[in-house]
Amino acid sequence: MTNIEFVYFDLDDTLLDHTHAEEKALESLCEDSAAHFGDSAFPLVLSTYQKINPTVWHKYSLGEYTKEQAKVGRFEQLLEACFPEGLSRAKALAESYLARYADFWQPIDGAFEAFTSTAASLPVGILTNGFSEQQRAKLKKFPHLEHVSSAIVISEEVGYLKPNIKLFEHAASKVNIQNSSILYVGDSFRSDVEGGVGAGWHVAWYSDQETDLPNVWSFTDWNAFTETIEGIVHRP
Repeated sequence: MTNIEFVYFDLDDTLLDHTHAEEKALESLCEDSAAHFGDSAFPLVLSTYQKINPTVWHKYSLGEYTKEQAKVGRFEQLLEACFPEGLSRAKALAESYLARYADFWQPIDGAFEAFTSTAASLPVGILTNGFSEQQRAKLKKFPHLEHVSSAIVISEEVGYLKPNIKLFEHAASKVNIQNSSILYVGDSFRSDVEGGVGAGWHVAWYSDQETDLPNVWSFTDWNAFTETIEGIVHRP
């Protein structure tokens, strides 16, 4: 991995702690249980949502769901499972969740520092799935990310979602770098690892799992990631 010329980073659960924000937003909704979930306890709501949401996003990525079906449909399914009497409130609940979700955005420990350090040696960018208005709001809250980035690629604005290779090809053409010279940093095996490898990119997988896929290495320590990048840049 000596020919890296550009590094794209995923946003959610790589640079930003999406899981924390998701859990806190749902917990906040459950505190208003009489209006939203009746007597359903937060652990039930959280575990049910975490089963529903990945499936909804998968169908959205395949074009089987519209944006509205993805955004509201997951709460229709959640209410149906936890509090069917409240099914008519699904749309209001979806909007309330997104508003509360934004209140809990925060960086993953060490990630911003690694992003900045990498940008001092190589051009960097952000390649993320998600609703455009939401991802743009995250970048507005943390302007340093966009300020340092040479490219921002948001799936909804392009028309394809990871792991669709067309999204990765678009990102490569945006910076005019060959696929084989791009490193992608992300946490999701399906979206980030399979998508990046399928596009011919190198991948740094933010995970404690290992893989024998070519051009993929895993890490959990952002300091170790930074050292690896420094080794690539300064390798003779």
